[in-house]
Amino acid sequence: MNIIEGFLSLKGDEKVAIINGRFNHIITDRLVEGAKDAFIRHGGDEKNLDLILVPGAFEIPFALDRLLASGKYDGVCCVGAVIRGSTPHFDYVSAEATKGIATVTLKYGKPASFGVLTTDTIEQAIERAGSKVGNKGFEAMTGLIEMLSLYKNI
Repeated sequence: MNIIEGFLSLKGDEKVAIINGRFNHIITDRLVEGAKDAFIRHGGDEKNLDLILVPGAFEIPFALDRLLASGKYDGVCCVGAVIRGSTPHFDYVSAEATKGIATVTLKYGKPASFGVLTTDTIEQAIERAGSKVGNKGFEAMTGLIEMLSLYKNI
């Protein structure tokens, strides 16, 4: 059986963007730091990494669509944080961000990773932005790196 898989290494010429939904920026700034760290640690050249800031998670799919339509990027790492409140707003924003990112990724056939936190509390978000549970921005970027390699191997 032939096994086709991606690897966690970049050649250094890959052009990658991070889209950051800056609402809850105390959390999302840490996710961006983690994503950047993963990109550089796995062989990426910082001059080939762009950071796109959007107001919140809901706006990420629109920016993703523009970036992938431009043809300038090999892949995009999407990060943000939606924290549950006392209204249904959380459900709408998290669902639309998730569906939007998936839809755009399929539309262009280029990898995009999902590093948008959807937590019940600020404490859970803090844990996932670099404290107890690791940094989900770092994990989203490593997932993207693996997918970039896999796309080349398919």
